[in-house]
Amino acid sequence: MGFHVSGELGQLKIFLGMAPGVGKTYTMLREARLLKARGVDVVVGYVDTHERPDTARQLDGLEVVERLAIEWQGRMFEEVNLEAILARRPEVVVIDELAHSNVPGSRFPKRYMDVEFLLDHGIDVLTAVNVQHLEPVQSEAEAITKVPVREIIPATFLARAQEIEVIDVTPETLRQRLLDGGIYPPEKVDQALKHFFRAENLAALRELMLRRVAEDVDERLQHSFERRLIPGPVGARETIMVCVSYLERSRPLLERAKRMADRMKADLIMLTVTDEEVELLDQRERRHVDQLEALAQQYRAKFIAEPRRDRRLGEVILQVAERENVTQIVIGQPHERGWRSWVKDSPVPFLLKNLRYVDLRIVGWRDQHAQ
Repeated sequence: MGFHVSGELGQLKIFLGMAPGVGKTYTMLREARLLKARGVDVVVGYVDTHERPDTARQLDGLEVVERLAIEWQGRMFEEVNLEAILARRPEVVVIDELAHSNVPGSRFPKRYMDVEFLLDHGIDVLTAVNVQHLEPVQSEAEAITKVPVREIIPATFLARAQEIEVIDVTPETLRQRLLDGGIYPPEKVDQALKHFFRAENLAALRELMLRRVAEDVDERLQHSFERRLIPGPVGARETIMVCVSYLERSRPLLERAKRMADRMKADLIMLTVTDEEVELLDQRERRHVDQLEALAQQYRAKFIAEPRRDRRLGEVILQVAERENVTQIVIGQPHERGWRSWVKDSPVPFLLKNLRYVDLRIVGWRDQHAQ
């Protein structure tokens, strides 16, 4: 951060936590200090230390831009001073409390809009937020905590982040921190422990946070994969593709693949290869494809009927695997009667020779009947 060419958009880094008190602001300020030590021009645009001494100490040596004072309904409020930050023109600015709603009279109604404004003016931003405020998981967070979430960060804003750093602590550690007075004043601790900071709530929020970040990584990797910046299948999830042909032999093979998928929490795809486009098949062949699709639905598998288009069978399997980001392929051992089309085209040698970054599992006919 802080070294991009003039005229470029600013870069965004988000420090993400599961709940108040995990250390988002502390870690963000520590990073600001490290950047300053490396010669980067860093200022603090807005930080709330919540009267936590360790966090407040991280402000030592950092330049703090004066906040914008706004009077509303007879009271004074302080918001991010966008004009002062633009006039100062730092390389990096720290903006805390990303999900905050600005008081009427501010330039923008939401703080994340303040951040977007600074990014659009070429200033890098460090910011922090808790997972329940993220639009993609807001409803799940409400179901966990039973607390309405009114301040929401849209998915379009999250997509602008170059980096999301998870500030992860165990629920037990966070609850102990609360008991020790490190988060709220003593009079609020008991209420917090019985409600938002219940161990099961924190565990569920933590899982939600880690899953959201894993999905974000998947999306970024998939984007790079599609642009061919990195080879092979990408993502935090496994994807298993089972290749089937004759209906009577498909169920045991699909059962084996489904058990694998359940153990690995993987996505499951069922592939069958047709001689031509599905809409051009005769009535008997179309009925057979429909039966295979119904079988796939029983096992909650994505169904693909792929026409050969003058390709070798192994080529078809390989190309579908690459297109669907498959990590494991499951096929049945060739059988004299039921697998004539497979034997003739010999997909296994072709796949063994040409697969990259994908595992191939060949299930014996006897194994297919094993439970």
